[in-house]
Amino acid sequence: MASDRWLLTTMLCYPAVLLVTFIISAATYSIRSSKSEEELMESTATGPGGKPLPATKRRKRTQHNPVFEIYIGVWAQRVFQYITAAVVLTFVADCAAVIAHAMDDQAPAWWCGEEKVVYIVGGFSFHLYVLLTLVQWSNAPNVAHCAVWLLALLGEAVILATQTIQDLSRHRVIRHIKLREGDDVPGLDTYDHIDIIIAATRFVLIASLIFLYVAIAAKRYRKNRYVLAEEGRQSDSDEASPLLGGQHHPGYQTQGDNGSDHSRSRASSHHASIPGNKDAGHEQQEDEAAFYRSDKLPHKNWWEYCRGYSVFFPYLWPSKSLRLQGVVLVCVILVGFQRAVNVMVPLQYGKVTDLLSEENEFGHHMPWAQISLLILYKFLQGNSGLIGSIRAILWVPVSQHTYRALTTAAFEHVHSLSLDFHLGKRTGEVLSALNKGASINTFLEQVTFFVLPMVFDLFVAIVFFYYQFGSVYALAVSIITFYYLYVSIQMAQTRVDQRRDMVNADREEEAVKNDSITSYETVKYFNAEKREFQRYREAIKTYQEAEAKVTYGIQHMNMAQTAVFMTGIFSILMICAYEVAHGTRKVGVFVSLMSYLNQLQGPLNFFGSFYRTIQQAMVSGERLLELFKIQPSVVDRPGVEDLKKCEGQIRWKGVKFSYDRRRPALRDLSFECAPGTTTAFVGESGGGKSTVFRLMFRYYNCEQGSIEIDGHDVKDVTIDSVRRYIGVVPQDTILFNETLMYNLQYANPDATEEDVFEACRAAAIHDRIIGFPDGYNTKVGERGLRLSGGEKQRVAIARTILKKPKIIMLDEATSALDGETEQKIQSKLISGNLGQDRTLLIIAHRLSTITHADQIIVLHNGTIAERGTHEELLALGGRYASMWDKHCRAERAVHEARLASKKANKLLAQANLSVPRPTGLHADDPSDGYASMASSTVLHTGPNTPRGEHAGSSSGSDAGSDTGSRRGSHAGSDVTAASSQRDDESISGTFHLEETEGEASSDRGQPTTTLEQGQGAAATGIPHEQHAAT
Repeated sequence: MASDRWLLTTMLCYPAVLLVTFIISAATYSIRSSKSEEELMESTATGPGGKPLPATKRRKRTQHNPVFEIYIGVWAQRVFQYITAAVVLTFVADCAAVIAHAMDDQAPAWWCGEEKVVYIVGGFSFHLYVLLTLVQWSNAPNVAHCAVWLLALLGEAVILATQTIQDLSRHRVIRHIKLREGDDVPGLDTYDHIDIIIAATRFVLIASLIFLYVAIAAKRYRKNRYVLAEEGRQSDSDEASPLLGGQHHPGYQTQGDNGSDHSRSRASSHHASIPGNKDAGHEQQEDEAAFYRSDKLPHKNWWEYCRGYSVFFPYLWPSKSLRLQGVVLVCVILVGFQRAVNVMVPLQYGKVTDLLSEENEFGHHMPWAQISLLILYKFLQGNSGLIGSIRAILWVPVSQHTYRALTTAAFEHVHSLSLDFHLGKRTGEVLSALNKGASINTFLEQVTFFVLPMVFDLFVAIVFFYYQFGSVYALAVSIITFYYLYVSIQMAQTRVDQRRDMVNADREEEAVKNDSITSYETVKYFNAEKREFQRYREAIKTYQEAEAKVTYGIQHMNMAQTAVFMTGIFSILMICAYEVAHGTRKVGVFVSLMSYLNQLQGPLNFFGSFYRTIQQAMVSGERLLELFKIQPSVVDRPGVEDLKKCEGQIRWKGVKFSYDRRRPALRDLSFECAPGTTTAFVGESGGGKSTVFRLMFRYYNCEQGSIEIDGHDVKDVTIDSVRRYIGVVPQDTILFNETLMYNLQYANPDATEEDVFEACRAAAIHDRIIGFPDGYNTKVGERGLRLSGGEKQRVAIARTILKKPKIIMLDEATSALDGETEQKIQSKLISGNLGQDRTLLIIAHRLSTITHADQIIVLHNGTIAERGTHEELLALGGRYASMWDKHCRAERAVHEARLASKKANKLLAQANLSVPRPTGLHADDPSDGYASMASSTVLHTGPNTPRGEHAGSSSGSDAGSDTGSRRGSHAGSDVTAASSQRDDESISGTFHLEETEGEASSDRGQPTTTLEQGQGAAATGIPHEQHAAT
């Protein structure tokens, strides 16, 4: 009958259709909801090969339409849960009715049929899962639930109608037979009534779920339309506008200061990523710039993860190598062969078992062919088999390509980020994030060659069981697979935070270790070894505690997975064993079933472990993904050209800039530097001197005004071309842990050795270098720490000379040098051929080093307070004159302290008192033990002396730092000793000590000095150059 076919077909397809529909609906709803919550902004930077860097996720700031969003209250959710639980209980009642009917009607034995078993067990499993989603999902019920309820209602209607028709038809047949035989005609039996009542009850319950959802949706729809209408009327009224300009957007926290600040900051961050923006985007979010780990990263759904990680695909796919693409294709074909072998192995087991159990007239025979075929299949099967091994070998170059592309992309991206990121970053955090490229590479490889094939294996297993063993077996395998994966995913999701805590603790341990090792000297200065050891122990302990929680969770998950799988295996094997015992199936079928179930355990176990692996890879890769999403704030405008030629003409017009909009760093700054001239910037700390250099080098873009080089606005030319013509000597020089020759040639790889030697002679460092045991092949140590401060600065100066820039910026470039060495370098850079036709910009706190400048600009609070030459500013009697007076008084105090020391030593010698003489490395030091007297004397000059002037008064410290450390390493070098003595024989860069002949012969190491030049300069404020001329 047609009704019978409809009934059996509906029962058989009911659970599978509902499950597939629910999965598709939930996935679609998840995708659409994630799209409505956020948008992607196109990247402005590119990685290797011109590939775009990952897009940046930003919250929408536009008002969205909430009409179709349905919010279910807590009590309404509980009603849905109770009704769904009642639906689940109806299937339990069905099962009880079937069991009771079978036990009551045993003559002949009654059986409901496989279709009804599939319907009851499958329906129970599916609606139980729906109940679990209603309990666990925060946004349940949603459109996916409503869709599946509608489909379930349709199925229940068909089942109820066809079952009723079938029962009535059977009743009519029995009634006809009974009437013909003259017997009493019974009505529908008790079990028929029970089936109809249960089916009708289930139909009503599902209909009530749909009605309740539609009613709530309609109510929310009307309410949201009313809210939108009210907002529209308010927006049309001028009087309805808020005084502070704030507008509340549903779904976003914009009320009050917090919301508005957040919106504004995110908007400015978006503004920052636009190429050529006037604001330059220097106001990056603090959390992005600092790149510190957060305690909890936001939870994401599967679509957000997939969409986020899909941005790595351009780096992983070998688009430029046809050979590698062919290798990928071959590997995919081999994976297909592996799937076919996995199906054939269990079947071959069954065939061999049947042949061995059969007996003919000649007795048992040996199935050589079938056994050989089985061995061949086993030889080919698995990842360690022949096919898997060939695939793994072929995949090696592809894997290396993906790892190389991704890691280089991450490395290049970090270098492309602007200065604001690098000033706030935590190096250990960044390095830890960069190391996660391998996790992403492994993750994508596993998805390609393990996950997708395993999904195919599970699907094939269900189809195989249906056609080979029947629908009951297929249903059992489906339930085992589904709930095994469900338990794995749910238990793993509950431990996402634990996994993230472990990853964060691992990064923190790396950061602590990196900070402590790079700060080795600081640790020693303060005897803080025990403190650092304890800090590192605590970091390890925190990591191990988080790791233990993750391990405990994994073991609990393994036990739950095993329980689910073994329960299903037990049920399937009991059914098959029953059929074999009653002769309905052969032993070979049982053996094939066991083999396939064992083989099925592999994919399921893999999925359980893979979900943990994928979770670990995603959590590990989150930081790399977040790093990729940070965009540089200063980028080239589209279509700009290179600066073809540079003469060194600099012009600033009304430049305004601020790190924080509430506190401008530069205000309307305007000045001009002609080619070949020297411009010095002085002023108190925080006045804007370093900001000038950063804007000049295009670490930032100015907000207003313009910065021009040879008439070209620096924003209208490429950043690389601007920096190509600028050489910078920073105050804090960082060197690579390589040889001196490598560090020197870093500025100009094409420079010859003679060019290097000439640059080093100009920087007064050549003689010192050739005195080292390894000369120019000397390793400088981490960040150049094996060199003294003065040596590093001279190497930096030599390196800048080798670059041959047209514009040179010196940021306290000689602060660690003694006066004599400083004068030598300046004479060659400024008045010599090395400085010819070069524009010099100098930041200086030691004012005696800039008296030669063509113009001196005094900065105060980001503005130009004074401007002119040294003589003009002294005559002006303003800030610069006051700074110069303090500078001279500080140097005179140092000089007087040295004279008092000499006089005291001379009197002690005349009285034949014991005077301690220098011994050891400093036996020839002529400084009378006052090598650091400059710094110690300046401390007593009073609080009015700026800190920058102290540095000017203590220039002789290079005699201790520059020579002391090197003497300790190369005490036997005559050249080094001579250079060190020259460094020690000058102080403060102005007052030169001269030994008299008599005192040099009678009292070694006790030189006297002539004071006329020094006292005159200190008393009158006349530059040293003028006194030297007189």
